Amino acid sequence: MAHKKTGGSAKSGKTSQSKRLGVKVFGGQFVKPGMIIVRQKGVRFHPGQGTKIGRDHTIFSTAQGYVQFTKKKVATFTGKLKLRQFVNVIPKKS
Repeated sequence: MAHKKTGGSAKSGKTSQSKRLGVKVFGGQFVKPGMIIVRQKGVRFHPGQGTKIGRDHTIFSTAQGYVQFTKKKVATFTGKLKLRQFVNVIPKKS
């Protein structure tokens, strides 16, 4: 006689749909105002020149131009320098 109860089917094994996060437009590519550049959870990329950040941390362009990713050391509130990634939109030269 078995001394272990049978294992029932797991109800918590359901998976959620992927959220399709990540960089949508890469460096050097052309964007128009309102186009989504990065979808992210939290602020991994920070908005720079020609971009803004949405409520869900999505970075989108506010100007027409070319996407540029840069890294810059920024002082935190404690004074410590931290390397941050910025997304910029460089205006198109006519």
